[in-house]
Amino acid sequence: MFKSKVSNLSLLARGKVRDIYDIDDNYLMIVATDRLSAYDVVMPNPVPGKGIILTQLSNFWFRMMEDIIPNHLTNLKIDSFVENKKEIEQLKERSIIVKKLKPLPIESVVRGYIIGSGWSDYKKNKKICGIELPDNLQKAQKLPQIIFTPATKANSGDHDENINYQKTESIIGEDLASKVKEISIKIYKRASIYARSKGIIIADTKFEFGQDSNGKLYLIDEILTPDSSRFWPEKTYKLGESPASYDKQYLRDYLETLSWNKVAPAPELPKDIIVNTLNKYKEARDSLTS
Repeated sequence: MFKSKVSNLSLLARGKVRDIYDIDDNYLMIVATDRLSAYDVVMPNPVPGKGIILTQLSNFWFRMMEDIIPNHLTNLKIDSFVENKKEIEQLKERSIIVKKLKPLPIESVVRGYIIGSGWSDYKKNKKICGIELPDNLQKAQKLPQIIFTPATKANSGDHDENINYQKTESIIGEDLASKVKEISIKIYKRASIYARSKGIIIADTKFEFGQDSNGKLYLIDEILTPDSSRFWPEKTYKLGESPASYDKQYLRDYLETLSWNKVAPAPELPKDIIVNTLNKYKEARDSLTS
């Protein structure tokens, strides 16, 4: 499913992966499509079944973290809101009915290992988002401590921008920034310990938060999926190199072999890249939820 369709609901937005429909003043319906993005650009080819995997994994983690922070999930079923039976069948495994909340304008990125844009920043000045780090760290090395490295949220086709903690405070306020940081690190710690017991290293991840009309904070969007995290198989992890992964890094590595300039339109993906990406997502889900 590249684009969803719900005949009787109004489409509010199409994100890089998710389509959002308006239900009423209290609820939204979110559909996880099979779209795949890299470098903040949506690829032209869907990965069949990817949206179902994302939904299953997110729901698994949301339940695990409920005692740390409430989330946007409800117990409502889509067949109470979608009228067309064929559309219900297409959407039921990849859709959720959620509370209508106001998203915070930042992404809460947490890193336990140094890789990706964090590694690129570190090589420039030994810092990530203004946080000074020790000299002589190697690629994919475990950091001395877990760090909170927020980013601005980009529109589709634009790039997220890493920001320092002071900038985060100026955007959402000191108290809220402190709370988001504390909760993000707490979730990452719990998830990391659990994933390690399943043979997976969570190198980094990002969370999104929203507030209700009373200012109560909720965890929203997705959580700890191969789209929002770097998952490395523990058994093949090696210091100093880009590890094998269960996430989008496989796609990024392929795209790096092309002459593509990382702006839309993205190149067509070969069938083997699509199939292998799907298999990596399946393996992550099966390992973590078994």
